[in-house]
Amino acid sequence: MAEILPAIVYFLCFATSAACAWLLARNYRKTRAPLLLWSALCFVFLAANNFVVILDLLLIPSVDFRLTRLLLSLAAVSVLLFGFIWRHSEEEA
Repeated sequence: MAEILPAIVYFLCFATSAACAWLLARNYRKTRAPLLLWSALCFVFLAANNFVVILDLLLIPSVDFRLTRLLLSLAAVSVLLFGFIWRHSEEEA
């Protein structure tokens, strides 16, 4: 039982991130609010990161995906930060 718990947690993290990305993208299509787009893209990268965690720790443990995971996390945070800065610069103009 202890061996399956990490797999369940990794999968739930992936599913939650993917669901958040989908819900944010769906709302963006309805409202066209730019912050929803940047948040959806952030969660897409987070879902990809969680998928790579599953690959790295469960499916292919012989290959080190640490750099890929870090780059996907950086991309997620960068996209959201860019969206915040873009939004702030639009409000000032």
